[in-house]
This record gives sequence, structure tokens and C-alpha cells, in this order.
Amino acid sequence: MTRGSTSVTPLSVQLYTVRELLAADLAGTLHRLAGLGFTQVEPFAFTTFGEVLGQAMAEAGLTAPTAHQHFIGDDPEPVFAAAAAMGISTVIDPRVDRARWGSVADVEQVAADLNAAAAAAAGHGVRVGYHNHAQELEIVLDGRTALEVFAEQLDDTVMLEVDTYWAAVAGHDPVALLRRLGDRVRAVHLKDGPATTDVKDQVAVGHGRMPIREILDATPHALRVIELDDSRDDRFQAVADSYAWLAANGLA
Repeated sequence: MTRGSTSVTPLSVQLYTVRELLAADLAGTLHRLAGLGFTQVEPFAFTTFGEVLGQAMAEAGLTAPTAHQHFIGDDPEPVFAAAAAMGISTVIDPRVDRARWGSVADVEQVAADLNAAAAAAAGHGVRVGYHNHAQELEIVLDGRTALEVFAEQLDDTVMLEVDTYWAAVAGHDPVALLRRLGDRVRAVHLKDGPATTDVKDQVAVGHGRMPIREILDATPHALRVIELDDSRDDRFQAVADSYAWLAANGLA
């Protein structure tokens, strides 16, 4: 089913958005998200939750095609084993320190570390990816962003999850960036607001200045993940409003 050139695919939500609610009532919060219409979520730091997270997701009828967990530079085997046990298909490292992006050689080493982790993940039936912030796009190496230099060094099995908001914060057109990265992008973080560094400025998807439809047109087959790092408004309500706006506009 399509509307215009944008495919309609299921939505996910990054659970960091509702972190306080999860800490207070994990199972109840997951059921509330399912009640909004979500069938997929994106956990964060999932190894810290233990088996209870997987059980609670299953009871709420939720799956996790992607999850965030740091593993680059660490022993990744426990992470990938935990992911496999929870049915997580792709583990995404959410951030590598800015100090590791300072030169082409530095970026190539980060890519090599991620490629090595991909080989380890494959032994557990899991894939890996990387999620950007502004830093990978603020740094320019030989006329290209560090993220694009990085992407060229990755094995075909490694995916990118592009945070379109942080791309805009870094001063880049997120649509043009997505088109340059092409099929390497398998997931996008959708958030909205004025693209400032103040995370409190973030609002529900469709209620800010981000070109959401154009972003989705550029990535018709990518997983769509709603996220707010923070907000001045109630973040659970912002998730609900984001889902409602995307659904009303034929984007979910």
C-alpha cells in the first residue's frame, strides 16, 4: 500500500523516549505503547534489563527488530547472545566517542571494529548497525562527512540507522544525506522540532519543521523509528501524537 511515493510500513519507537515510565512500570508502559498501535519497539541498553524485558515485550505483543546497545570496542559476544535470546534482529551501536572520528584513518578503524563485530554477531544470527548523532556530520574529512567516509568502509551486512534530526542539527539536509547514503540506510529515527542542540525543543513528529514526508520518500523501505531525546511536553503523549500524525497522513 502506498500514498504518493512513500511506502506504508509499521512504525517502531525508541524506548529511551519513555525511559522514566519504563523504570516505573515496564510491563504497563509496553502495553500502553501496544495500545497506541505499535507492534515494534527499539530497546536501549537492553542487557541492563535482563530477561524481564523480552518477557514483557512478548506479553505486550511487541517485537524488537532493532535495539541500541554499545558494543564497538568492547567484548560484543554477551551483547549478541542476549540479543538472540530476546529475538532482536539487529543491534545498533548508538554512539562512538567523537575523538575516534578525527581523521580518515580513525574512521576506517571504527569501521573495521564494526565489521569485526558483524562477523561475531553473525554467529548468533544477529546483524549490526550504527546510529549517528551530529558529530559524525559536523566532522568533514577530505570534503566528505565522517559518516559518509565511514559508510564506504562498512561490509554489506552492516546497516546504518540515520537520525535525521541530528543530521539537521549538524547543518545538513537530511533528505540529501539519505539519498547519498542510499540502501545502506535500513532505519531512520524520526523526530521533529527546530533542529537545535537543545533536546527540550523536540516535539511530536509532524508538529515541527522537519521534512518528514520527504525523509520517508527518500527511504521507502527503511524501518521508521519515532524518538524524542527529551521535550518540554509529555513524551508519551508526543509518541501518541507522532503515531497519530503519521497514520493520518498515510505514512504508517
